[in-house]
Amino acid sequence: MTDQERRASLSMAAIFALRMLGLFLVLPVFMLEAAKLPGGNDPALIGLAMGVYGLSQAVMQVPLGLASDRFGRKKIIVLGLLVFALGSAVAAMAGSVQMLVAGRALQGAGAISAAVTALLADLTRDEVRTKGMALVGASIGLTFAISLMAAPPLAGAVGLSGLFWLTALLALVGIAVVLWITPAEPTRHADVPRGRLADVWMHPSLWRLDLGVFVLHTVQMAMWGVVPALLVQAGVPKAEHWHIYLPAVMGSFVLLGGLFALERRGQLRQVLRGSVALLVVVQLALLTLAPRHPSAWALGITLFGFFVAFNILEASQPSLISRLAPAQARGAALGVYNTLQSLGLFAGGALGGLVLKAWGPTGVFAATSALALLWLLLGWAQVVPAPTPRRPAPPDAPGAQPRSPATR
Repeated sequence: MTDQERRASLSMAAIFALRMLGLFLVLPVFMLEAAKLPGGNDPALIGLAMGVYGLSQAVMQVPLGLASDRFGRKKIIVLGLLVFALGSAVAAMAGSVQMLVAGRALQGAGAISAAVTALLADLTRDEVRTKGMALVGASIGLTFAISLMAAPPLAGAVGLSGLFWLTALLALVGIAVVLWITPAEPTRHADVPRGRLADVWMHPSLWRLDLGVFVLHTVQMAMWGVVPALLVQAGVPKAEHWHIYLPAVMGSFVLLGGLFALERRGQLRQVLRGSVALLVVVQLALLTLAPRHPSAWALGITLFGFFVAFNILEASQPSLISRLAPAQARGAALGVYNTLQSLGLFAGGALGGLVLKAWGPTGVFAATSALALLWLLLGWAQVVPAPTPRRPAPPDAPGAQPRSPATR
């Protein structure tokens, strides 16, 4: 990577990390803390409050992705972070689960994922883009691990309201990163055609990736409606759940480094298939373990497998989207991708809560196993670009003139 590519990758990772840290700080304690509010005796309503963030994200991802193609990435990122901070403030002042639903919905309306990943794609060359996306993915995984350690004591000290105020503050810090640290985005020329939603909606090389991110985040959210309770049953107090999560997350990062070498050797398709297959195995393992009061060791090993699959897919899929999509519609393509990601967050939270209420943990893991297996079957023929030959970086700003993606 050149200095500018490193700066772009690290600043985009920081923006994601600051935003996701606020969200993740809430996640481990949300079901328990929200139950203390009026209306908190209904698991389905609390599941809606958890998942509605993803629904409003889904509504706004494509419009804001298209807007970033037209008006510039940085403007849209700043706007989205402001809306996210406002939603966090509404959630912090919530006096009922219903108001919490409203705050979470407003948080989700600040949908900047497409604009952030599109800006990173603009500022990096094809051959180093997966590495840049992996830095973003690693930052998300690291903040997730930090949140699992910090959330229980913070929730005990400041409550759910205090966590949401902290989330708003972190979003404002993210705006400072965008304005003063992130490199300038490439100049857009008037004669370059503007991207259209029709260019990417049913693109033959993109729909499997869109399906994949929907399944991945549906499974993630549904899992976390059940996993904390399983850990408690295994004898791990809520305040010590990070003893399980942190080694699993950090151990998965060690294996993530091998992704780049395999990609250069043209083995990315096999890596994708293997990662989805591992996700299937993890869900089947949880389906088997859930009714048997599993040990902390069994859960830790299973979660390690989940984070290996999750981190590899989180790094490689958006990189593939940016390389396979038409260059002038990169923001729109990532908007569609992030829409399906957000719908997955909504489905995993809301539907996961309904399934848990009706059929218990076994029903949840049966559903996630079926979804992961469907993804494996439909995604088996995923198109992957040919590996890009390594070459010296140009002396000028990388990514200023986005290249057409290599296709197979």
